[in-house]
Amino acid sequence: MALVGAMIGAASGGWINDAYGRKKATLLADVVFTAGAIVMAAAPDPYVLILGRLLVGLGVGTASVTAPVYIAEASPSEVRGGLVSTNVLMITGGQFLSYLVNLAFTQVRGTWRWMLGVSAVPAVIQFFLMLCLPESPRWLFMKNEKDKAIAVLSKIYDIARLEDEVDHLSAALEEEQQRKNTVRYLDVFRTKEIRLAFLAGAGLQAFQQFTGINTVMYYSPTIVQMAGFNSNQLALLLSLIVAAMNAGGTVVGIYLIDHFGRKKLALSSLSGVIVSLVILAGAFFAETPGSSNGIYGWLAVIGLALYIAFFAPGMGPVPWTVNSEIYPEQYRGICGGMSATVNWISNLIVAQTFLTIAEAVGTGVTFLILAGIALLAVVFVIVYVPETKGLTFVEVERIWKERAWGSSYNTESLLEHGNESA
Repeated sequence: MALVGAMIGAASGGWINDAYGRKKATLLADVVFTAGAIVMAAAPDPYVLILGRLLVGLGVGTASVTAPVYIAEASPSEVRGGLVSTNVLMITGGQFLSYLVNLAFTQVRGTWRWMLGVSAVPAVIQFFLMLCLPESPRWLFMKNEKDKAIAVLSKIYDIARLEDEVDHLSAALEEEQQRKNTVRYLDVFRTKEIRLAFLAGAGLQAFQQFTGINTVMYYSPTIVQMAGFNSNQLALLLSLIVAAMNAGGTVVGIYLIDHFGRKKLALSSLSGVIVSLVILAGAFFAETPGSSNGIYGWLAVIGLALYIAFFAPGMGPVPWTVNSEIYPEQYRGICGGMSATVNWISNLIVAQTFLTIAEAVGTGVTFLILAGIALLAVVFVIVYVPETKGLTFVEVERIWKERAWGSSYNTESLLEHGNESA
């Protein structure tokens, strides 16, 4: 139900972002999340607990759309990837902290109520800190609040760079005003360049989930036990290490994404993921029923660790970074929301089917299927995803026009520049 809530929150979050701004969307997500945490902690029966999960999901879904866009729109292009990736670090770091929090409350009276209720704390902290932050300068500019936008931009850029940014925004605003004011969901598919951008963004989000990351995170204790480690305590300890590696790998990704580039990082990450999944599959094929803590069990754990080591720096942050920068301003909220919804739907499908498929065809075959999907993801990235490292939003928009209309779109070939840097 949390994932269902996240799907709804992401789908509506794009519209909320465009209509009311990134700041108000974040504040709303915090309020909903806090309400959900309180409902869960006080739940008298399972039905109220499920309602709390749904509310928490709504907050998570809205925040998952808003945070990357807000960060990207307030960031200079040369560090935009690293700053958006910091959002992913907060997520993976939060997952690691949640393991520690749960461990701390295992011996406390009313254990699960504390575990679920304490999740309101970061939402409350963010709500009050967010009150001190400005609205996105690009959103303000597009809403004709130019003075406020320039005031915010002047805190980010020096005078020379500020003039360039204002010129870019003025050009973008003039172009948007020539189009109709309201963007609807179907409009995304009617314009060729927007359709191509959404295909790249949503495809990356889908492949992020279908290559199995949340299967590994949700079920890592189960996978470790499947590998022959029958102690619950050892399985949880090994899972804690997996979560720590996920957070640590994201730190590496923050550095690499602006130095190595989005496309190269995604391809390198997927190549390692494929190797790791094949190792995992081989370990489960070789493991004989009834054996425990043998060489194949450790091989499975090594495969899990390698998977995280390759996934976390690349396919963890890249889809969110790319989605925060590939859409024109008018479409950024709605397309970001739609692609985040694709992520949450894919997440739900994988989470609900992994154990069923593993029981039906075997864990080894299941990991081979995930490896096959990762191979398809490599082809997808090569064909559909351009390199956006260091480009302004205007330059990224030109890439899609070049891809959509070819040489008939009279501009410099930024597409070739993007592919060369890839």
